[in-house]
Amino acid sequence: MPTPAPTRHLTTAQALLTFLTHQHTERDGIRHRLITATWGIFGHGNVAGLGQALLETGAGDSDGMPFLQGRNEQAMVHAATAYARQQGRLSAHAVTTSIGPGATNLVTGAALATINHLPVLLLPGDTFAARPADPVLQQLEVPYAGDVSVNDCLRPVSKYFDRITRPEALIPAALAAMRVLADPAETGAVTLCLPQDVQVEAYDWPEEFFADRVWRVRAQEPDQRDLFDAEAALRAARRPLLVVGGGVRHSGAESALGRLAALTKIPVAATQAGKGALPYDHPADVGGIGHTGTATANHLARTADLVIGVGTRWTDFTTASGTLFQHPDVRFLNINITGFDAHKMGGLTLIGDARATLAKLANLAHDLRVDESYEAEYRTAKESWEAYVSAVYAAPDDKAVPTQAQVLGVLDTLVTHEDILINAAGSLPGDLHKLWRTRSGGGRHDQYHVEYGYSCMGYEIPAAVGVQLAAADRPVWALVGDGTYLMNPTEIVTAVQERLPIKVVILDNRGYASIGGLSEAVGGERFGTDYRFRACDGTYTGDPLPLDLAANAAALGMRTLRARTIGDLREALKEARASTVPTCVYVETETGDTVSGPPSGAAWWDVPVAETATRPSAVLAREEYGRHVAARRHHL
Repeated sequence: MPTPAPTRHLTTAQALLTFLTHQHTERDGIRHRLITATWGIFGHGNVAGLGQALLETGAGDSDGMPFLQGRNEQAMVHAATAYARQQGRLSAHAVTTSIGPGATNLVTGAALATINHLPVLLLPGDTFAARPADPVLQQLEVPYAGDVSVNDCLRPVSKYFDRITRPEALIPAALAAMRVLADPAETGAVTLCLPQDVQVEAYDWPEEFFADRVWRVRAQEPDQRDLFDAEAALRAARRPLLVVGGGVRHSGAESALGRLAALTKIPVAATQAGKGALPYDHPADVGGIGHTGTATANHLARTADLVIGVGTRWTDFTTASGTLFQHPDVRFLNINITGFDAHKMGGLTLIGDARATLAKLANLAHDLRVDESYEAEYRTAKESWEAYVSAVYAAPDDKAVPTQAQVLGVLDTLVTHEDILINAAGSLPGDLHKLWRTRSGGGRHDQYHVEYGYSCMGYEIPAAVGVQLAAADRPVWALVGDGTYLMNPTEIVTAVQERLPIKVVILDNRGYASIGGLSEAVGGERFGTDYRFRACDGTYTGDPLPLDLAANAAALGMRTLRARTIGDLREALKEARASTVPTCVYVETETGDTVSGPPSGAAWWDVPVAETATRPSAVLAREEYGRHVAARRHHL
């Protein structure tokens, strides 16, 4: 009679956390632990299951499952997602919540992670699988389906979703979850719903389930025939342009990109996710592209006959809503790890890892170089753009109230390639994309951390916490407007608790300035975008609200520095950079120039305008809208 396989008697929650401590990724022969910590807020739906299991598996032990206490469930997901991005998607965090509102608070964070292809493991509690009492506290009753809970709202924003209704069902589900988390083509939010009774139920688990397991991250190479087609397209092009997205940075392809650009002299423009793949002073770098891009990059895009997209999803901000690429014979060549993105824009496809594919392409095109006149054209244009940036950054004197661009200019004088800047929403992403001079050095190309796939207000502060956990020895800056700050300041408390010296810069322009500018452009006249009291006519046009965000940050435990002038700001930022505790720099910006507009060469963004209206501003905006729509192209 065969000897029974050894087993271990554990609850489902204990088994899951033990399993997670033995999962690893491996890239280029270097092994990384896949799930390095678990964030959590406890309620009745997880406190006795995953809460107790975290104690059992060593919540304070790096060999066990370290625990991080959060204040808001959405913010915990943002912190975990930012951590994974900083770790090159090779390590990630888990997030546990109770049932009901704790679980539904995960949705926004999950959407952000999935859209940006960043791994995070979500472990929401769920209502009883055995249904001993129905309904229970915080349960959604669905008359037509007894197996639906609020957790099902996580399905469309998860790359993998399962509900563990029996202990033994955890084994295949956990393995599937790890496969998706570790796969660069599939990764995103992964959700395992854990009914509160199943979490605490014991089972005899096969010891084999807890063996060390390595998920190898392979650098997929493209098909050889596709490479030959790509080479032919490159050799036929007279005005090629490289457009790099987040896939370049995720695959560690910066050096391969630099080699291809150095060999061929093809100019390199960047999306928000790709910015920083080359430093701003690289000879081939022409800055950001699209609606928030530079005049240099957008002119090259309009006249390019071959556009080589590397690791980009071709969003509307990049393509100027289909109006940017205007050469009558323009073709696209897309390097992407997923066929879904590689086939966009009617392009030729190179389906593979960005680093491996760029290296192959460089070898094939080693003797190819763009015409010297083309190279001189874009380098001259880039010099003009840098002169423009310097002018926008400059302040008349140290006593002036800074504009938003001048805040960036002061910060530009203080940081090195060691610093990491985080932003996601408002008018700052546009200014950063156009103006920020991204540095790199020591093999690091991660200074620019702007989340613009979901552009989620409230991402920045929790993201700074996650990045600081991943990069403990580096200055980490969260740049936020007042609107974004009010969305999600809760993880300041976590930074204080964990003694993380994040630097939060609050730029107060007294309202939703970014959307106010857009409102004005589309005939909305900035309606409902200022922070003011309600006036007699019912609109928010009264006196400014008496808010003190610096005092709020101080009340949450941050060291707070107030800056009124350029001179104050310089000293405050310098002090914050050197600080060893969480520090906030608060500055009210000059609202007359809140959003720095680019010179001629700006690219459009399609925000539909009312087709009929009585107010003159909307009528004029609709006429302008019609002129832009007429320039739209579908690239087939």
